Amino acid sequence: MFNHMVELQTPRMNSVFHALGDATRRHMLRDLAGGERTVSQLAQPFAMSLAAASKHIKVLENAGLIRREVRGRTHLCRLDPGPLASAHEWLSFYERFWTSRLDMLEQLLRAEDASKSKKPESSKPASKSRSTKGEK
Repeated sequence: MFNHMVELQTPRMNSVFHALGDATRRHMLRDLAGGERTVSQLAQPFAMSLAAASKHIKVLENAGLIRREVRGRTHLCRLDPGPLASAHEWLSFYERFWTSRLDMLEQLLRAEDASKSKKPESSKPASKSRSTKGEK
C-alpha cells in the first residue's frame, strides 16, 4: 500500500513539487536526464542570464533533484532521481485511488445502460389523448 514515510517527508516533498511547478526547471531536468550539463548549457535554451539560470538551478538543488559539482570555474549539474521517485510514489497512490473510483463508476454506468436497454418499449407510459370540445 502507500508508503507513509513519503508522506512524512513533507518539507522535502513540498520543495520537490515547488521545483517541478516551473516549466523552465522541468525543461532543465529533462535536459539533465540526458547527462550532466553546465549551467551555461542549461541556460542556453532560454532567454535568461546565467544569474537567473543559477537561481533556477539552486531551487532544483535545494529540492535534491540535482547535484552540482564545481570543476575549476565550471559548474556541472547532474540529475538525482531519488526525489523524483518519491514524488512518483506519492502520485501513484492517488493514481491508483482515482483509477479504482473511475473503474467503479464505469461499471455502474454500464450496468445502468444495460438495464435501460433491457426494458421493453411497451413499458413506456401511454400518452393521454385529449378530446376537443364538442366531441364525445
